[in-house]
Amino acid sequence: MSQFSVLFVCLGNICRSPTAEGVFQHKVNAAGLTDKIRVDSAGTSAFHVGESPDHRSQQEAKKKGYDLSYIRSRKAEAKDFVDFDLVIAMDLENYHNLSLLKTSGYDDKLKLFIRDYAPEFDIEEVPDPYYGGADGFSKVLNMIEVASDNLLEELKEQFNAAS
Repeated sequence: MSQFSVLFVCLGNICRSPTAEGVFQHKVNAAGLTDKIRVDSAGTSAFHVGESPDHRSQQEAKKKGYDLSYIRSRKAEAKDFVDFDLVIAMDLENYHNLSLLKTSGYDDKLKLFIRDYAPEFDIEEVPDPYYGGADGFSKVLNMIEVASDNLLEELKEQFNAAS
């Protein structure tokens, strides 16, 4: 398997998906897989294109050693289904938006982060912390860490099976 690519997607690409990008990139780097896994994030809306992640997301991430400062919001595009091996929605609304964006033949690339990689939470989606308090950002970060660990383990198994 050559380089594997993962795209995390939420609505504005300023809270959940950049947190997932930063956390997953950190875990990929720590596992020594930077040359094997490419990580990015996007939003289904263009509300915040070019903006940095929400300061509350950055603060929570920084507390645990994750850097989100390099990330800039961008809008998801249909070509992302060609360019990425996995397109992971943070919630059901964005999963639906992405399913409308993709062309046929890419169904197996679209996943829902918590449902597919952290079913132990007994919910399907990463809640949007934007309009809540700081504890919402902490909760989201914890969920993303668990789902990221599970996703990384799955990818490691695929790499080992391919070698």
